[in-house]
Amino acid sequence: MVRDAHVIGLVERIGEHYRANISNRFIRPALLQLSLEKQSWDLIEVLTEKIEQYRYQGFHLDELYRQIIAAARFVSITRRELVPSLRARLSGSGSASDKVLRDMAVNNFGSNLQLLADMLNELFLSLVELDKEQAKGRRPLYMSIPELKDVGRMLVGST
Repeated sequence: MVRDAHVIGLVERIGEHYRANISNRFIRPALLQLSLEKQSWDLIEVLTEKIEQYRYQGFHLDELYRQIIAAARFVSITRRELVPSLRARLSGSGSASDKVLRDMAVNNFGSNLQLLADMLNELFLSLVELDKEQAKGRRPLYMSIPELKDVGRMLVGST
């Protein structure tokens, strides 16, 4: 179980950032068009919405790794499929203040997605360090999860 205060704080920041700047009411309709499987959406939801159930009991390291893999896939697919066409995918209806807020969300989406990727990478690196410390002579868990090899590449954008 991971109960590290830095990790818990990072997960909280990731969730807050995701809800406010990535999956907000203006951007969410476009996100739902992404070609991401349901299992990944479910893992992202657990990472970004369900912090309360883990804050005190801690996280299972393997579950956090799976959530990071799903979130990294989300970042990669979103960069490729959504960022170039986001403005065109969102309808222009709504009040004047909604249009201003939608434009702000669209204009800042690329940098907000990069910030999410940076926080996910920081979380991933922190978990790998904790994993190595906890292994105590055994093989760390991250080495037995092949999908983790691609996380860094997906987060930095060289897909």
